[in-house]
Amino acid sequence: MTSVRIDIHAHLWSDEYLSLLDSYGRPGTDVHRGLGAGATRDDLDGRFALMDEAGVDLQILTATPASPHFEDETAAVASARFINDEYAKLSREYPERFRALASLPLPHIPAALDELARAMDELDMFGASITTSVLGRSIADPIFDPLYEELNRRGAILFVHPAGCGAESSLITDHSLTWSIGAPIEDTVAIMHLIVAGIPSRYPDMKIVTCHLGGALPMVLERADRQVTEWEATQCPEAPKDAARRLWYDTVGHDHTPALRAAVESLGADRLVFGSDFPYQGGARYVSSATYIEDGVSAEDASLILDHNGAELLGLRSP
Repeated sequence: MTSVRIDIHAHLWSDEYLSLLDSYGRPGTDVHRGLGAGATRDDLDGRFALMDEAGVDLQILTATPASPHFEDETAAVASARFINDEYAKLSREYPERFRALASLPLPHIPAALDELARAMDELDMFGASITTSVLGRSIADPIFDPLYEELNRRGAILFVHPAGCGAESSLITDHSLTWSIGAPIEDTVAIMHLIVAGIPSRYPDMKIVTCHLGGALPMVLERADRQVTEWEATQCPEAPKDAARRLWYDTVGHDHTPALRAAVESLGADRLVFGSDFPYQGGARYVSSATYIEDGVSAEDASLILDHNGAELLGLRSP
């Protein structure tokens, strides 16, 4: 197997891109500024130094949750093309450091398919990144089927990141819990929406990657398996425990070893891929996002998670 340490969950937002989103009326972009996740020389040098310290060879860049999702198609297309061109330029300039997943102008499916083709065929991207819901729509909505069909045809990645909407619940957003518990709840809901809709089995060659150890999935997988199959969603075409093994899960667990071990035991070390959530785990926390794996599970499992599974997921092979 190829041994290369790949960070599947790393963000980069230039000030120019965030300002473009601002111009189209996107709220909340200031939260992504001033974190060292820009494209300036200082930002990149700081990022590369942390990658070296953590032994990370390659980061897969994603714009989520600052995704180009707009009801206005013109705004969505212009924003998607801008960020994809930025990522392609960075990947050409630093091919040993960066590759990327495409941002798509959702929910506009014909335009999204055009941009996906451009991103994969011309910009050399591995697939697409979307949020756990798109402007309030479940990602299991049939509107997205043509996108999944194309990703499946290509054997490409679908990276799913929390939207930061608190799962559309005021019980989360009105109580300052949007990211602390709202994000993993969004992960869990999105995964179960996909499973109940049968998307992992309908599109078996699409590589679905979700965040944060699958949210609460390691804790509730047996409950979901029994209740979904026995009475609550009997139309589900596949047992949730089987469907869950078709997905991949990044290791962003905020260095909480019990959560990592639960994911290994529930989902399998072979389904976990290293992720940092840079810049939200920056500085010393960037390094510990790797060392907590080395310290928390067996050497064999840590080697798979840190240095082999990512290459398998991306289809990278030794020369």
